[in-house]
Amino acid sequence: MTSTTAPLVRVRGLTKRYGTRTVLQGLDLDIPRGAVTAVIGPNGAGKTTLNKALLGLVRADGGTVHFDGTDTAGAIAYRARIGYMPQTPRYPDAFSAGDVLHLLRDFRGADTDTDDTLIDAFALGPLLSRPARALSGGQRQRLNAAAAFLFRPDLLLLDEPTAGLDPIASGILKDAIARVRGEGRAVVITSHILSELQELADRVVFLHEGRIHWSGPLDDLLTMCGTKSLERAIAQLMRESMQPAPPHSTDAAPQPMMATRDRMSS
Repeated sequence: MTSTTAPLVRVRGLTKRYGTRTVLQGLDLDIPRGAVTAVIGPNGAGKTTLNKALLGLVRADGGTVHFDGTDTAGAIAYRARIGYMPQTPRYPDAFSAGDVLHLLRDFRGADTDTDDTLIDAFALGPLLSRPARALSGGQRQRLNAAAAFLFRPDLLLLDEPTAGLDPIASGILKDAIARVRGEGRAVVITSHILSELQELADRVVFLHEGRIHWSGPLDDLLTMCGTKSLERAIAQLMRESMQPAPPHSTDAAPQPMMATRDRMSS
């Protein structure tokens, strides 16, 4: 990927603590437009907290998050430009699947442009009258995806997006991700299915214990690790992250050689 466009999201020095535990430790990260960024890390690495910080659902203890050049601290309007697909969607017990989509449309207003592509592609029509609680796991995930894409967001945050989907539905979702990337929108995916991330991602961010240990183009990571497998590359980063060595980052400044490589690639 080659682009001179300013990143959609710019994170600098982001820190978040829960009590005495620091879950994000001074993150520096750019999320570019027209690219899929995979955020990878073991459980407890800080992936969910990073998503919440981007969504404005947690207040940072330090640092800044800028969305399209605007500081998000105390801001609300920018959230309308984000589509979020949580790993486990929860809907009111009394709602049908159709009620969920109608409620979201009511929140946004009747004049808001919508994208019903996934509603049609997933054949959700016959399911819209069913209680959301009665949907199977895969059906709920299809509804979850359709809701995330519904308002043509500039940033999509997808948490384990293919979990529970059959191969046909998974392929439909992957095609949708590729489409919005081609339209110049930004996509961030968190997943443990590394083979799928290798298929979809342009960039990789590896988090461990609240720190970024790698951030840069996927191809650069594979080259550095001397492998064609993202799974093996991440395993190598995990082993290195457990050693007392400085973190790798191509978005942050600690590693000058890596930072230069990233600027040339992006």
